[in-house]
Amino acid sequence: MGPEALAQTSSTQARTFALSSERLQAQRIYFASPAGQNNPELVKLLLEAEQALQLREASVMDKTSVAASGDKHDYISLGPYWWPDPEKPNGLPYIRKDGNVNPESRSGTDERAMKATCRAVETLALAFWFTGQERYAVKATALLRTWFLQPATRMNPNLQYAQAIPGITSGRGIGIIDTHNFIYLQDSLALLAGSVAWTQSDQIGMQEWLQSYYQWLRTSANGLDEASELNNHGTWYDALTVALALGTGHRDDARSILQALPTKRLAVQLDLQGRQPLELARTNSFNYSMFNLMAYLNLAQLGQAAGVDVWKLSTADGKSLASALHAIAPYADPNKPWPQVDLQNGDRAKLVALLVQALQLREDPLLRATVNARPEAPTLLIRMP
Repeated sequence: MGPEALAQTSSTQARTFALSSERLQAQRIYFASPAGQNNPELVKLLLEAEQALQLREASVMDKTSVAASGDKHDYISLGPYWWPDPEKPNGLPYIRKDGNVNPESRSGTDERAMKATCRAVETLALAFWFTGQERYAVKATALLRTWFLQPATRMNPNLQYAQAIPGITSGRGIGIIDTHNFIYLQDSLALLAGSVAWTQSDQIGMQEWLQSYYQWLRTSANGLDEASELNNHGTWYDALTVALALGTGHRDDARSILQALPTKRLAVQLDLQGRQPLELARTNSFNYSMFNLMAYLNLAQLGQAAGVDVWKLSTADGKSLASALHAIAPYADPNKPWPQVDLQNGDRAKLVALLVQALQLREDPLLRATVNARPEAPTLLIRMP
């Protein structure tokens, strides 16, 4: 079915949470129009979808390392900023170099393959939603079945062994951030719902997997550790658990997490000017400040589905999502120096896209003026930058 026919015959909105179902429907109708078919965001998405069609189906069985459990079905990754100690004969225990990625953490584990799988599924599901072309759904289904569902290759629904540190620990709560893309993975299942490739059995199997993972997040020692993290790890944990809570029928849990944001997150993470001291302390402070705000914008969107207006949440002294966005917005101007000295230059274009995403959620005069001053600003975003 072509995009024109799809837009005309389907009025059913996708049951999404991190992506606005209303916006997705409006975008689908727009992209089916002559003007919309040449939209840069759609062109980019479909190019990425064509590339995703070539991706080999990966699984946790592909890695060369094995978790401390001895079970290859258990996900494993290594802390990216941990390096062998040059003063120790065997390099153990590893030492931390914040912001400096150890290449060892990028090979032989599951982290890169899972990230690529989740990103490809999201891209393919969106491409299917906007075009109705089954080939995108067929590929997304194959990727999901291999990583999550088939008994011989499925990942166990836990992150007990994520971001291990040689000589120190076999896994940490901090590693849960490896699954922050699951927020969008769950929405991808909703976008695939109209495909003949994605069966009811597939949907039930994925819902059972996500339900098991959600329970592990809420009850395991690693999950509780990540929930207590003060910086972006805690914010992303909240966004992930809220998304999974909504998708697995735990709406009261989602509301409770969202309503706790002023005291548990905003009060701790922001100063009175809206800056993020815990992220500013990092060696890549600009990008980490944006990364934390991405989690908050996800929470704002998820709040709409949960019936909690995150934009109205504030501490008694005025710390809010809006104040954090206002604090970073001036740095969309590449000529305005960032006050910290980072190991890597901050991505100013990504900040502009982040502000556009914020405006799609809530109109704001200061953010609008900032975006209007940037000629490179996208007029429409399909998903989070």
